[in-house]
Amino acid sequence: MNQSGKCFLSLVSLGLSLGLILFVSETVAQDTPTRTLIVNGKTLDAGVVLLEGRSYVDIEGLAKGIGGSVTFEADQISLTIPGPPPSAAPQTPEGMSKDLQKIAVFTLAEMREWKGAIGSVVTSGMPVVGTWSQDYHDRVEADLMQATLAASTDSDGQALQLLQQEFALLTEWADNVLTERKALNAARTIDPNSLQNDQSLAKISQCGQFLSAMIVSGTFSDDSSCH
Repeated sequence: MNQSGKCFLSLVSLGLSLGLILFVSETVAQDTPTRTLIVNGKTLDAGVVLLEGRSYVDIEGLAKGIGGSVTFEADQISLTIPGPPPSAAPQTPEGMSKDLQKIAVFTLAEMREWKGAIGSVVTSGMPVVGTWSQDYHDRVEADLMQATLAASTDSDGQALQLLQQEFALLTEWADNVLTERKALNAARTIDPNSLQNDQSLAKISQCGQFLSAMIVSGTFSDDSSCH
C-alpha cells in the first residue's frame, strides 16, 4: 500500500474513533439527567444524577443541606448527620385557674366568719343556741363542692386539698369549743385568755393566712400549718 493509502486509512480510523467517543458521550449524557433532591420537604442544593439506573447525589451538597458535615480522607469519606433536636424542656405546672381562685377566696372568707362567730361565743359567754354553727359548716361545705367542680389544673387540685384540710381542722375545733361551752367547761367560760392559748386555733389561723396569700398569688405552695 502506498503512502497516500495509509494516510487515508489512518484518517478513517481516527474518524471512526471520534465518532464512537461522541456516540458514547451522548449516550452517557442522555442517561444522566439531573434531578432535584428534597429532604423532609426542603429542597437541597445537591443535584441527583441518574446513571445506569442508579441515583447519585453530591455528598457535599447533601451534607450542607441537612446541616451535617463531610470529611474526605485517603481511604474513606465520613458523613456526619445531625441528630434529632433536643426534646423540649418539661412544661412548668399550670398555675391556679381564675375560677378556683375566686371560689377559694370566698370560701376562706366564710371560714374566717365562722371562726370569728365561734370566738365571740367564747369571749362573750353567750349561750349556744340555734343551728347557726351548722349553717356555717354547710355553707362552707357547699363552697368546697363548687371549688371541686371548678378545679381544672394540677395546682387547683393541690390548693383544693389544703382548703379541705383547713375545713376539717376548723370543723373539729368548732365542734370541740361548742361542746365544751355547752358543758360549761371552766376553761372556755371563765379563762379570758382561752383563745389566745388555743394551739388548735393558732394553727387554723396560720393556715388560713397562708392560704389567702397563696391563692391570691395563683402559684401553689404548701405549709405545714395546713396539715
